Amino acid sequence: MPVADGESRFRRFTALQENSWLILGPRRHPPVPARAANTSSSIAIQTALGFSTLENDDYVQAVQKLSPDIVLGLADYEYSKTPGVKRLEKMGDRTLEWTQAMVKGLEDNADRVPGVALFAPILPIEAEQQSYYLETLSSELAEYIAGWTIYDSASVYAVPPKMQHLPRLALTHVRGPHDVLDQVSLGIDAFVLSFIGSATDRGLAFTFDFPLSKRPESGRRLELGINLWTTTYATDLSRLLDDCACYTCTNHHRAFVRHLLDAKEMLAWVLLQIHNYHVMDSFFAGIRRSIRQGTFGHDREIFHQSYQEEFPPSTGQGPRLRGYQVKSGPSEFRRNPQSFRQLNDARERVAEAVSPSPISKGKDSEAQGFAELFA
Repeated sequence: MPVADGESRFRRFTALQENSWLILGPRRHPPVPARAANTSSSIAIQTALGFSTLENDDYVQAVQKLSPDIVLGLADYEYSKTPGVKRLEKMGDRTLEWTQAMVKGLEDNADRVPGVALFAPILPIEAEQQSYYLETLSSELAEYIAGWTIYDSASVYAVPPKMQHLPRLALTHVRGPHDVLDQVSLGIDAFVLSFIGSATDRGLAFTFDFPLSKRPESGRRLELGINLWTTTYATDLSRLLDDCACYTCTNHHRAFVRHLLDAKEMLAWVLLQIHNYHVMDSFFAGIRRSIRQGTFGHDREIFHQSYQEEFPPSTGQGPRLRGYQVKSGPSEFRRNPQSFRQLNDARERVAEAVSPSPISKGKDSEAQGFAELFA
């Protein structure tokens, strides 16, 4: 793809706005555990064509060509698998080797867009088990590392003292806003939040806010969202959230969005996603404001006491699914029930019935009961 000098091919291809960060990582989040194991030069991943491997050299070349704003370094970490003693010894060494290759690739690439920031991974293992890797980053590669990729919130304590000031991006399991606040209190700066999309698919509209000025007067804990599949919203002409200024709440009401859900219109989930992202933007703006004012700890406690721990359950079905959204292995569940099934009863009845001949009349077929099988 032809690009101007200093322009990212990745940004040009995706048409992403200039004020948005462009982050390139080796895996989707949350990842699908692969059956194959990592090797000394590659990690196992899932692609649109099935499971495959990603060579570190290929990853470096992709970064050179695409020039994202932030690249997440390759980590020798296998999801859903507990590493053995020998495996633990290799994880730090492989990750260090891959990080060094990425640094060299960025330095040797004369055509790269200036400002590609490398976020080095911190493995979700004890700090002592990756001490050589972290010490080498701190002593030899510190000037090339712009941030950290965290796979376990407890790993923030493994960040070398010399590099504590660098931002930390979490690829951790986050169930909702409570987990976000807890991980911010540990020192996490940025998140990849898959629960936003999953809540939207389930027909949930976020209704939480941060910080709260006071606890609810009723003493009951507030819901984190509303389930728009509920029939009571079929005639509700209010906004998804009072005083919300998002496009959805400004132009539509709960009854309209519920009607779209009931009709399986994709616009329903588009409007819900717009609203939920707006609520999350306001949520993080409130976190930053609370930290600046020095009241984050108190505000976080009020939030925990005021809101339910989990989102309300969904009573509807999400949008039509395909590709990686459908079950791809034994470790994943199907998000929607199967649309088609075998008609066992009808199949047995068809086998017992006498098939009509090409010259049979309709009344003859009806007399034999053939038409009744498919009525």
